[in-house]
Amino acid sequence: MNEAERDAGMPATPGYRYADEVSGELYVAGQVPHDADGNIVGLGDTRRQAEQSLDNLFRLVDVRGFERAHIRRLVIYVAGEHLAEAWKAVLEAFDGEVPPATLLGVARLGHDGQLFEIDATIHR
Repeated sequence: MNEAERDAGMPATPGYRYADEVSGELYVAGQVPHDADGNIVGLGDTRRQAEQSLDNLFRLVDVRGFERAHIRRLVIYVAGEHLAEAWKAVLEAFDGEVPPATLLGVARLGHDGQLFEIDATIHR
């Protein structure tokens, strides 16, 4: 599972796939601020975690043979009160042209110290 992603330097995922492609559409699981070894980066730094999660998303897009322009929908989860800071990182990553997106403030995310997560729907 996830061999192409692992070969591209992404960490292993425990028991689930990074994404599934169905009829030219790629459904992406939430990308978290993990480095290649599976460690959370930027503890306490929402912006750094956003940047890492976005880098992981863009790497996944490339690995699966899609382009950034194919990203059609985002859902962004931010733990804590730093939604504006997270949004700035998203704006910069998409050069001010963010696809349709939902930004949600949440109480907690899946990993200790995790402040940011992003999932996407991608279509050719």
